[in-house]
Amino acid sequence: MSEYEYTDEEVEAIRARKLEELKRRMEEERRRKEVESQREALLRSILSSDARARLTNLKLVKPEVARAVEDYIIQLVNSGRLTPPVEEDIVKRILIELDERMRREYRIQFKRK
Repeated sequence: MSEYEYTDEEVEAIRARKLEELKRRMEEERRRKEVESQREALLRSILSSDARARLTNLKLVKPEVARAVEDYIIQLVNSGRLTPPVEEDIVKRILIELDERMRREYRIQFKRK
């Protein structure tokens, strides 16, 4: 028998493992999509149409920043510090505040020989 020949039982075991892995991946993907759709529904109920448009535009350019802002807004609303509907000017202020926190100072030094 060469090293690449399998018995029927081994082939069936491999197929069963692959099928289980595929099922697990599909279930994880379904859960992820469900959570994401719930998140989108929550944001639709919290944000005004202008605020949603601003975040959608931001998502095209900087998806990680848009996600952080959305998380922050959800957190503020859940804690009661912000009441829906969240308007565009509030989203702008949050973006400015987040930008100031994340901004780095760059310092360039020239070394002379």
